[in-house]
Order: sequence, then structure tokens, then C-alpha cells
Amino acid sequence: MNKLLIALVAGTFALGSVAALADDKTPAQPVDQAKLKAEREAAKKAKAEQTPEQKKAKSAQHQKDLSATEKSGQEGGGTAQQKAADTSAQAKASKSDPKALPDKAAKQKALTEQEKASAKAGGQ
Repeated sequence: MNKLLIALVAGTFALGSVAALADDKTPAQPVDQAKLKAEREAAKKAKAEQTPEQKKAKSAQHQKDLSATEKSGQEGGGTAQQKAADTSAQAKASKSDPKALPDKAAKQKALTEQEKASAKAGGQ
């Protein structure tokens, strides 16, 4: 009996989700084909009128963009070398962090030394 009830509930959810997805049939936005064709023709004309220097500059920019994309990886993650460099940089930064003091007396002593050092620096 319980298995039948579970199968019935699972089937209801499955059919309900299919019905919800099928209901989402909004009409596409109307597109002005003449306007798109005019824009395409204008872009072709502008490309044909480019000087060789402009073409070289655009090609160089495109190559630069592609290499930046390749460096960051196709799926949005960095390469193994970049991840290793980031990890080592973080490790070096954490080594320069001050160490935790073991007890209250050591903390108080460090605080008074810091106050004395700041007083000397402020007095000069």
C-alpha cells in the first residue's frame, strides 16, 4: 500500500513538472528583418572600407582577446599553473602574518611593546 502511494505521489510530481514546462510557450518578440539586414549591410560596407592598418589592429586585438580567454580556461577556471601561482602567493602572504600569542601575559607584553613603538614613531 505504501509503495503504491509513493509511486502515485512521484508520478503526480513528474506530470506536474512536465505540464509546468510545457505551459511556458511565450511567443517570440517580433523582429524587424529589414532593420537587421540594413545593419548587416552597413557592417559589411564598414569592413570593406577598412585600411590595412585598421585590419591589422583589429586582428591583433582579436588575438589578444583570444589569448586572454585561453589563459582563463574554457570553462571559467584558471589553468593549473595559475592556480599553483595563486596558492604559493597566498602561502607566502600567510607566512608574514603575525603568529597567535599563547597566553594573556604574552599578549599584554606585545601590546605594551607596540604602544611604545608607536609612541616613539609619533614623537619623532
